[in-house]
This record gives sequence, C-alpha cells and structure tokens, in this order.
Amino acid sequence: TRDRCVCRAMARHAGPRLPLIVKDLIPMLSSVLDNQRVTATAFLAELLNSNVVKDLILLETMMDNMTGRQKDSCMSVRMLALRGLGNISSGAPEKVRKHGAKLLASMVNGMDDKDDPHNLVALEAMSSLSKLLDHVEERDIQSMLLHIAIRIRPFFDSEQPDLRKSSIVLFGNLTKFSEGNCEVFFEQILNGLVTLLLHLQDPKPEVVKACKFALRMCGPSMGCEGLCDMFLNHLREDRSLHYGEFMNNVCKHLMQSYPEMLNRLISTNLFYFKSSWVDIRAAAPMFIGFLVLHVDEDHCQQVDLDQLISCE
Repeated sequence: TRDRCVCRAMARHAGPRLPLIVKDLIPMLSSVLDNQRVTATAFLAELLNSNVVKDLILLETMMDNMTGRQKDSCMSVRMLALRGLGNISSGAPEKVRKHGAKLLASMVNGMDDKDDPHNLVALEAMSSLSKLLDHVEERDIQSMLLHIAIRIRPFFDSEQPDLRKSSIVLFGNLTKFSEGNCEVFFEQILNGLVTLLLHLQDPKPEVVKACKFALRMCGPSMGCEGLCDMFLNHLREDRSLHYGEFMNNVCKHLMQSYPEMLNRLISTNLFYFKSSWVDIRAAAPMFIGFLVLHVDEDHCQQVDLDQLISCE
C-alpha cells in the first residue's frame, strides 16, 4: 500500500525525473538482499500500472527486468514481478499486443511455479492473466489455451477463496478465445460444468459471483440455446437465484441436449458427496436427482445404481 501511494504521487508529480529514478532502481532488482529486491520490484510493478510509463524510454527495460525476476529465489519478488507484467495492461496496453506471447508465457510459468506452497505466485499469475486477456492478440493465446484451462481447473475447489475466485474468473475469460478450438475447449467446459454449478452454493459470495460470470461466458459455447438463455437470464450479478428451481431446469436442458453425458455428470457429482462445504455437499445429490428425473428411458441404463447406493 505504501509503495502504491508513493508511486502514484511520483507518477503525478515527478514525471521528468522518473527515467533517472527508474534507472537507479533497476540495479536493485539484482541486489543480494531480498528486501531491496522486493521494494524495487514492488515500486516498478506499481509504476507499470500508470499510463505515465507510456512516455518512459525505459519501459521495455522495465518489462524485461520484470520478466527476468521470474526465477528469483524470493517468492514475493516472483509474485510482484507478475503483478507488474499484468499492470502493463493498464499502463501501456499497446505493449501487451506487441509482446503478448512473451507476457502470456510469463503467466503460464507463474502458474507452474514449483516453489509456491501457498499458491500465491499462481494466484497473481491468474489475476494478471485475466487483465492481459483484454489486450492480447488471439493468435498469441490460442496455442496456450488448453494448457491454461487444464492447469487452473484444480483451483476451482481450492480451500483458499481467492484461488477459487481467480481461477473461475480466468476460465470465464478464456472462453472468449475458444472459437478456434471449439471442440477441444468444449471438453474443458464439460469437465468444469458440474463444479461451476455446484459452487453457485459456495459459502463465499465472491466465488458465487465468479461462477455466475463463468457460466454466462460458457453458455454460448455449449450448443444449447435454452441453457445459454438460462445462464444469461438467471445468473445476472444483481439477481438472486432460487437454486433448486434453477438446477431442475438446467438438468432438463442438459438431458435433452446431452443425454449421453449422464454417467459422467453423475460421477463428477459423487466426488462432492464428501465436500467440506455443507451446501455443496447437499447440492450434489440434488443435482443427480434432477438429472435422473429428466433423462429418457433409453439413456437411464447408463446409471450405475450400485455406485449410487454404495456412495455415502
């Protein structure tokens, strides 16, 4: 917070001196002292959030140095470097278009950080990537789309609400680029659908809001007009949701459009019978009940009754 206030004040009042200040700070990014690297990275990351950076000759140097900090031994430096790269979307969005592939690769590397026990680097990478997606060229994201979707999926059920929210919002944002990989990404939507629908009962309102957004974004790619309309009309941020009635209608559309998916949808729901969140634990058997209610007799044979009966 202090770095942000100082940086904003300097961006507003110290414009002509900023190139010299930045030039003096950049060597500190390689300091042997962690606290100096953290302070310098935090300051430059916040400076990249201001449109004053458009006028800095050293902008590309700052960007390169932020990228170079990805292998820093200090986790806070790695996290702040990703924040700085994501902030370029606010400070100099045209640079995101120019360096899209490089910036996206940095975010993917951040999500794959091996020395990140609490997933703070991954969290920053997901949040920053969501900001960058508004400005990248479609060709730059296409080759990474599937990897990112698969990588973030486990975070949907994280015990940390921030990770659940950021990963789900990012997934929703990724659907904007799914047209060229429609069949491949549709599979990812199906893989995440049960989880997103169940987390509409998440104990954290910000996660519920993220699920509503992601489902609205997924709707047009699902090939079911009725389902798409339901997501758009019933999952608006300002609208309360009658969950049981909503799920009854969702399952009706699912079984009309994808009856062959019944067993797969049931199996995913069974995983949540032992969820640590009571409302999600209660929603899963209701979800299965509505699926079975609306499936036709021909596809009802898919249901593994022994699996259902034995599930506690």
